[in-house]
Amino acid sequence: MTNKINIALIDYPQALQSAVHGLAELFTMANKIAKAQLFDSAFVVNTIQQKQILTDPDINNQQQFDLIILPPNSNEDYFQQPPEELILLLKNAHQSGAILCSACASAFTLAHTGLLDNRTATTHWQLAEKFSTTFPQVKLNIESLLINDGDIICAGGLMSWLDLGLEIVAQCMKPHIMRSLGKLLLVDTGKREQRYYGSFTPFFNHGDKAIVNAQHHIQANFHQPISVGELAKIAFMSERTLLRHFTHATSLKPMQYIQRVRVQKACELLEASKQSFEQISASVGYDDVNSFRKVFIKVIGLSPSAFKARFV
Repeated sequence: MTNKINIALIDYPQALQSAVHGLAELFTMANKIAKAQLFDSAFVVNTIQQKQILTDPDINNQQQFDLIILPPNSNEDYFQQPPEELILLLKNAHQSGAILCSACASAFTLAHTGLLDNRTATTHWQLAEKFSTTFPQVKLNIESLLINDGDIICAGGLMSWLDLGLEIVAQCMKPHIMRSLGKLLLVDTGKREQRYYGSFTPFFNHGDKAIVNAQHHIQANFHQPISVGELAKIAFMSERTLLRHFTHATSLKPMQYIQRVRVQKACELLEASKQSFEQISASVGYDDVNSFRKVFIKVIGLSPSAFKARFV
């Protein structure tokens, strides 16, 4: 007898329809591969509309769902203030043993349940500051494209629903079925990270004018040697006070911030120019190219040559 894996796919207002339909089709393809390989499990996808959640009392019979998936959503008002009925559905389902899954901004909805408190999660890198401000009790790892914590799975970016779907196939069926599915779809099933695709965008609206002045100095002089002492003088603070204020305002220590600015400039030059990495390294303030290469790999997760091969 075939083991049924019941999935609730929540199609709420302005959910990304390519994800809603794409996930349903992905699981259908996985079923065909599993059947061909004589694997006795199959996904059963239930697409749930929001009106059902709001009006159908039977939808809260959580025993019917093994997984609940929240696809990406472009409506900021929605994912910051999801309806209580959906929050209750997610809480009850999790209590009954369902795996909860989010992609992109729907991590906000998942975080509203409180189930991510003191746990690690990810969302789209552009929403990192807003997420951390809204849910300081959640450990946000924005570098990761996907975080599988067993009973909760979070994926980053708008297209991360594909990574999420493949992860579910690997977890609920077998990894070799997931790899077969990847080959069918011509999709890379190797590990990826969100930091490959992110870009460092400094925020200047934190309200600390002294630190803003220091940030402006870094933006204008990143190609020159910059010391913490120099930044402290610009901010009219002691070095210790600057370190505390700068870290609070930007979530990075001054030297980490400078590294991020330089790496971002290097990425832009790798994509837009024909300069060698040695030339780029010098132009962003590093005399030691090997030292900067190590910094680049640490921040981006790829070597400069691998970054160029992937994106240029």
